[in-house]
Amino acid sequence: MPTPRVLVTTAAEATIDLLRDEHGPLMFHQSGGCCDGSSPMCFAKGEFRVGGNDTWLGRIHGCDFFMSASQFEYWKHTQLTVDVVKGRGASFSLEIPLGVRFLIRSRLFTEDEEKDMEPVFAGDEVPA
Repeated sequence: MPTPRVLVTTAAEATIDLLRDEHGPLMFHQSGGCCDGSSPMCFAKGEFRVGGNDTWLGRIHGCDFFMSASQFEYWKHTQLTVDVVKGRGASFSLEIPLGVRFLIRSRLFTEDEEKDMEPVFAGDEVPA
């Protein structure tokens, strides 16, 4: 089984479930820019337009996870885990009214893991 590039904690899954109940299907995007750009942002699916300048890393708890292609170049050797903590981020992410914010925890892939990685796709070429 290929090594996943992005994972999600149980606590983040519970928050995703709450948001999905209210907003329907969801997606995540991490830009790497300023103003909390290094935090993953959660949107209603299709609310944030992705394209060829974005990279699809996989799905977490049924949600597509994208990252800007330039940010992915810095993070391509790390496994990302989406977590949630109390506090308010400075973003437009859907979890903000709940008094929590998503964040990324990361670790470097091992050499063995890098030999069998899940593929990535351009944002406009996401598999069904």
